Amino acid sequence: MPNRRDPTTAARAAERTIHLLPGGSRGAGVGGSPGALDGLPWELPRVFLGLDGERATPEGAATWILPVPYEATTSWGSGTRLGPRAIIDASRYIELYDHELGRDPSLDGAYTFPALELARGDAARAMAELEDACNRILDAAAGRRVIMIGGEHSVSAPAILAHANRSPERLTVLQFDAHLDLRESLDGSPFSHACAMGRVIDRVDLVTVGARGISGEEWAAASARDNVTVITGEELAGGVGMPGHGGPVGRVQDSSGHATGTPARTKGTQRRTASAVPGEFWLDRAMAALGDPVYITFDVDFLDPSLMPSTGTPEPGGGTWHQALALLRRVFAERRVVGADVVEFAPLPGLTAPDFTTAKLIYKMIGYWSG
Repeated sequence: MPNRRDPTTAARAAERTIHLLPGGSRGAGVGGSPGALDGLPWELPRVFLGLDGERATPEGAATWILPVPYEATTSWGSGTRLGPRAIIDASRYIELYDHELGRDPSLDGAYTFPALELARGDAARAMAELEDACNRILDAAAGRRVIMIGGEHSVSAPAILAHANRSPERLTVLQFDAHLDLRESLDGSPFSHACAMGRVIDRVDLVTVGARGISGEEWAAASARDNVTVITGEELAGGVGMPGHGGPVGRVQDSSGHATGTPARTKGTQRRTASAVPGEFWLDRAMAALGDPVYITFDVDFLDPSLMPSTGTPEPGGGTWHQALALLRRVFAERRVVGADVVEFAPLPGLTAPDFTTAKLIYKMIGYWSG
């Protein structure tokens, strides 16, 4: 059951900030005296985590949540336009105390914007609208953490560009994804979800983790660049990448998959000793490739379809929940994260576990970010 309200306490009578009531706590109006309706057993607000009160206000929240239910170019399964609402609804059932962190990250607050409704039928205009919105929101955020919830992956490009434009240092994008999304165009559109990283690759360094559905065009493009590091799904599973092809690995490897020499590019400072846990070489390689600052884009098809079937282009052999958290934990601890998004979630009727998984993923990101 939702855990934000205890009917035996005065919590329900607290000042409302999301859904103001007639004659409510901000003054009398239709309905009579101030506070006349505040004590009734209303449902949780339909915002991330179901928060209300001061910590759900723009001023009182350290994290801002931006829903962008945009869907125009999905390749197979559809439904990403429904993703933000399903994630937000599921988030109201998360246990707010995080035993791993030993604290309640929601105490820092989370404000949820109304969903952005971008132009339909004109992808170029929609992306321009979103980049403008991201610039204005980042200006207003004044250092607060902003997490965007998509929508298809095309929405990540404008957000990344907004961060890159205001960063004095070169930005590194950490991409959790089953695909590289490095195409120049798909179905005649350079704004396709399959082109999201292709639209930003000249402006940022890119570290992609979990890729396993890769076109020849994308593999060649990644291999030709020294600002792209690809850690494949095979490497997550304990392999050494694509058989018979060195590919865009970002650092020299010997035949056993162990690092030799130095990284192809020096990106930031690695502030933690290499992991001694067998099978986690990929984790150290990802950290070595990451510069500072970092923007995180998390396409939920990074996760194996057995855990995340609710996405339009699932690929077998994906990452696990604990692999995702292991990398996120280190990135937030060892790099300066400036922005994040979670995209490509397409809810399936009657299957709600993935909704909760995605909401919990965002909450874990908030917790690591606020540590």
